[in-house]
Amino acid sequence: MSGSIGPGGWCGNEGLEADHPGKGIGGRPVAAGKRRFYIRRMTPSSRSGRRLLLRLAGLLPLLVVSLGSFGCRPADPNLVKIVSSLPRTGSAKHQSDTLVRGIRMAIDEAGGKVGRFRIEYLDLDDSTAAAGQWTSEAEAANARRALQDPDVCAYIGTFNSGAAKVSMPILNLGDLLMVSPANTAVGLTKPGLGVPGEPEVYRPTGRRNYARVVPADDLQGPMAADWAFRRNVKQVYILDDNEVYGKGIADLFDERCRELGIEVLGHDSIDAKAQEFKSLMASIKAKKPDLVYFGGTTQSKGGQLAKDMAAAGINADLMVPDGCMEQVFIDSAGATNLEGRCFVTFGGLPPEKLTGKGGEFVERYRAKYGELPEAYAVYGYEAARVAIQAIATADSKDRRAISDAALAIRDFDGALGHWGFDENGDTTLRTLTVNVVKGGRFEFEEVLDEADLVANPAGAVPPPNDAPSGGPP
Repeated sequence: MSGSIGPGGWCGNEGLEADHPGKGIGGRPVAAGKRRFYIRRMTPSSRSGRRLLLRLAGLLPLLVVSLGSFGCRPADPNLVKIVSSLPRTGSAKHQSDTLVRGIRMAIDEAGGKVGRFRIEYLDLDDSTAAAGQWTSEAEAANARRALQDPDVCAYIGTFNSGAAKVSMPILNLGDLLMVSPANTAVGLTKPGLGVPGEPEVYRPTGRRNYARVVPADDLQGPMAADWAFRRNVKQVYILDDNEVYGKGIADLFDERCRELGIEVLGHDSIDAKAQEFKSLMASIKAKKPDLVYFGGTTQSKGGQLAKDMAAAGINADLMVPDGCMEQVFIDSAGATNLEGRCFVTFGGLPPEKLTGKGGEFVERYRAKYGELPEAYAVYGYEAARVAIQAIATADSKDRRAISDAALAIRDFDGALGHWGFDENGDTTLRTLTVNVVKGGRFEFEEVLDEADLVANPAGAVPPPNDAPSGGPP
């Protein structure tokens, strides 16, 4: 079923009955009053995959109780709600502020309406003051709140890939469109690249309702390694924060380095709750790497690692992924500790390099807020525009129709250029950039394109000796 209960309505767990596609793929029914749900049967070979499946399977009875106890309330036939779920408390607040601004700008530019519906925006927080970052409990609560509100037609989020793993299966039960402006973990959408059982485990109905407007890490991790190879980096030390996003991208970087013949001197997962990493940096200094790579975010101590790396006198460059592409990272590390030696990869172009509709967005943002938008603002804007277009195309509050309309986008003329979603709900954009820290700011360095990947890694030969080398310029 589509989830409709008549014009402009969706209520509780309607649309989750047994006639969905999941029943034909080896699923088993689970009774829930008069409702029947299907869990896809999977047998992951890895311990981490089994743990993931058990956690999500354990979530389903709670959802059944939650949805079953929710009294159906009438929807407003003239209202659609767009919800975002982002870390609005703690160290990620500055980044999520820019995302929310982008979302609000997209809604304002639509005149607060889409077709015959007026738009109401709900800015939800998936973090807590106690944790200082997102929590699974807060994210699950946001997802359930959105699912149970018959007027909610789109969910923009999450910022963290780990948070997406919590809300994706919840929202999938109601076919509620989820568009992420920031998730990059490969297992969320790409079969065979995550842990066993991904991404099917996030689709208990067997249907798709998730898309993202930012390139995934299967592009960013390997292309960062190719960048290092072209700079004649011969030895690298890899760190990660042991979280979904950070470890995932670090593992991809590690794998590609080995393919290219770059020696991996070590690969450690840090404790992001630690206050400092001086002893770790002392051991890394003894290894004399050309490059230190950190898979993680500002919130998982990227800045502290950079500060301790400089204090230890490590004579190497530092490379970090897009999770550190925010001014707070520079401020926490200390600009002088990063000057000319810290490189950041990012999906797409930085704001100052956007042209066309993207450049127009940057100018409107600057005029409205008096500053250049940070990197993810345009992705919040684009995600909201996708949701608005999908609702307009469906011309109804039928959640299934809205999700289908979004996933069918193949030529979107947006702020990021002309792009579309592929069969997995991933953006067709395949360009990254490298930025370097100079003068306390991120400065554009170069564009990385998928076509630039080394064609024959098994037989890769390092660049000539006069090529740029790793270490401080």
